[in-house]
Amino acid sequence: MSDFLLLATIILVAGIVAVPIATRLKLGSVLGYLIAGIAISPLLSLLGVDVVSLQHFAEFGVVMMLFLVGLELEPKLLWQMRNRLMGLGGGQVMLTVLLVMAVAMAFGQSWNTGLVIGMILCLSSTAIVLQTLNEKGLMKSDGGQASFSVLLFQDIAFIPMLAIIPLLAFPETANLTAGGAEESHTLSLVEGLNGWQTMLVTIGAIAAVILGGNYLTRPIFRFVAGANLRELFTASALLLVIGIALLMTLVGLSPALGTFLAGVVLANSEYKHELESDIDPFRGLLLGLFFITVGAGIDFSLLSANFSVVISMTIGLMLLKATVLFLLGTAFKIRGAQRWLFTLGVAQAGEFGFVLLAFTTANGALPQDIADLLLLVVALSMLITPLLFILYDQIVARRYSKGQEQEADAIAEENGIIIAGRGRMGGIVDRMLRTAGYPSTVIDYSSKQLDILRKYGISHAYFGDATRPDLLHAAGIEKAKLLIVTIDDRHQITELVSYAIRNYPDLHVIARSVDRHHTYELWAHGCRDIIRETYDSSLRIGRSAYEALGTPREAAEEMKQAFHEMDQQSMIEVADVFDINIPGHENEAYVAKVRDRAESWEAELHGRMMEIMDGKTEKA
Repeated sequence: MSDFLLLATIILVAGIVAVPIATRLKLGSVLGYLIAGIAISPLLSLLGVDVVSLQHFAEFGVVMMLFLVGLELEPKLLWQMRNRLMGLGGGQVMLTVLLVMAVAMAFGQSWNTGLVIGMILCLSSTAIVLQTLNEKGLMKSDGGQASFSVLLFQDIAFIPMLAIIPLLAFPETANLTAGGAEESHTLSLVEGLNGWQTMLVTIGAIAAVILGGNYLTRPIFRFVAGANLRELFTASALLLVIGIALLMTLVGLSPALGTFLAGVVLANSEYKHELESDIDPFRGLLLGLFFITVGAGIDFSLLSANFSVVISMTIGLMLLKATVLFLLGTAFKIRGAQRWLFTLGVAQAGEFGFVLLAFTTANGALPQDIADLLLLVVALSMLITPLLFILYDQIVARRYSKGQEQEADAIAEENGIIIAGRGRMGGIVDRMLRTAGYPSTVIDYSSKQLDILRKYGISHAYFGDATRPDLLHAAGIEKAKLLIVTIDDRHQITELVSYAIRNYPDLHVIARSVDRHHTYELWAHGCRDIIRETYDSSLRIGRSAYEALGTPREAAEEMKQAFHEMDQQSMIEVADVFDINIPGHENEAYVAKVRDRAESWEAELHGRMMEIMDGKTEKA
């Protein structure tokens, strides 16, 4: 017991110290965990800790992560991804396997050894890439979605690889493995079955996951929720994930793929958000532990003895995969910085490589000395990956944000109205203006969104970064009467509004704000036409709530308008003491003003509401 507590203390202290430091240095949490693992590696060796066994346990964090990813994907959306899934994902796996196999054969390895090495190294790190993309808010970008397509296909391809690798074993080592297998038996539902029987059992297990997810989970969770015990629901969520992972393992399939499939099935469930909130803390802890074990598992003595070979293999692998990804990104029209995000983000080997390495040596498909070197290559490539994301942030993204004119569309018109961003909000505004006879020029940075618009005949939308002065000039901002800013990124909204008001004082700017503090920031930069993105819909919900509670419609509308007028007045008064250089909670004048206005505002507004209700009641 004391040994377990000591080990847990060491790992937790390492993570708690290293990750905040790495995050403050903008290195990312993943690199922080890896560094923590490297730092405690000598201590774990001294204590005789089996890092490999610990890593197998921590790999369950990947299983949980794929379950949560599946929850975000409806089957309909997965079907829409099929072209990129097969094209990008299938192309990356096939090309990488063939190229790595060719390189291995050029260095004297047999074709079957080369094929095994290719399958191991073609897989990328789902854990690192998805974690980093989510942290940086890049998951919904073109590059993020392309990366996800590749990672998802790799996870699916992992299953046939498990079936193919034993067929590639050397006869002499395969016999030795088979002999050893007789002495140790693991629990399996397919052991001793022939090919078609194994296939039927496997299909039955997958069908059980799909049917159970559709028909059994709702009544089960409804029954558990009836106890009104949060911890019982959490236990049920864990049971669901662990049970599916166990079932997949018993039939020889990837537990990660099984839980991903279950997540997709449950994507439309009313318990989706509850499952996410219950599973996510365990996912985060286990993924952190997994990254720590990767860092701790690096064999530095073997690395020092074969330093030049391992480094050359690691760099060579990442360059080869990056080349394949860049070419595929070009073929699938992933543009600019997004193509580099896709290229740099998925160029490493991954955690499933550790699983395949153990599997290949156990089945005699790969000599142990080669497997040991490949283990270092996989670990080092994962260690380098966070640095590549930093390279993307600090160099690539900045370079493209400053602009490369050839990457943006040539704008062929100058209208009196410019709309920056053609998402949900910008699209509605654009349609309202056009139907009223006001032509607009739309600039949007999502090539995927623009490709969809052009299929519907919308040709006045142009690809480019609306914060670039040269693009605004090409769109005719000097002659424009109105600039409407509806892009998603808070920082970019503020940057564009500040530039436009500073350089074009006669231009009317309407800006989207993401929250109250952002509204104050835009006000401080001189913008006086600010629309809070959820404000109007919230007012309408409030009015509907009044009506649902028995207030007459006319009175409910007046009450809504009274709230709006009072809120606008309060916003203007508070904005005068807001300082963009000081966080709101640290600005004493701002805090005092908000508290003062809140007290007087609520009392005054309550009186106004009562007058409206009493007046309407008397008339009725």
